Amino acid sequence: MMPRRSILLFAGACIAIAVALAVTTIVVVNRRDGAVPSMETSTGQPSVGGPFQLVDQDGRTVDQTMLDGKWSLVFFGFTYCPDFCPTTLTALEATKRQLGDRAKDVQIVFITVDPERDTPQALKDYLSSDGFPQGVIGLTGTPDQVKAAADVYRAYYQKVGEGEGYTMNHSLTVYLMGPDGRFRSALAHDLGPQRSAQVIERAMARG
Repeated sequence: MMPRRSILLFAGACIAIAVALAVTTIVVVNRRDGAVPSMETSTGQPSVGGPFQLVDQDGRTVDQTMLDGKWSLVFFGFTYCPDFCPTTLTALEATKRQLGDRAKDVQIVFITVDPERDTPQALKDYLSSDGFPQGVIGLTGTPDQVKAAADVYRAYYQKVGEGEGYTMNHSLTVYLMGPDGRFRSALAHDLGPQRSAQVIERAMARG
């Protein structure tokens, strides 16, 4: 007969394996659902998004109220970004096509993390490139204003290198904000247009 201590150790190991499998299943389900798990506080209130003051590509001062009345896809990047930013913009254009008539209720907001180079005019020229969605709102500001906006969205960025050839590391999440300006979901950058549209449609259905 197996000693009592061995039985307890074996049982404990089985429980640990079962818990690990359960956690893995939850992670896989969340990823298959298409959205990053909601970033909420213990009170259930959104912990991303909030007050900001920036300047759009036409030189107009804007704040968080620009999100009111529209579903907004907000993400952070910069015009010198070699890959992820243009890829994200073209993917969001495809996502809007997937949404069909509902796309008219969605606006895309591109906030630079490189205010040193990304002036309003630089943003305007960049966002008018072929293949990018029409009507994207580009936002910039002083370094302090950009940092404040990134902080309320919990977006990471960091300057890498010196001189004219520097680049920016930054987070890749797209934040889905509701017509009330409040956070609804976070879309992974590699989710794809079809699944992104499904996440947006589910959020719209919930209101």
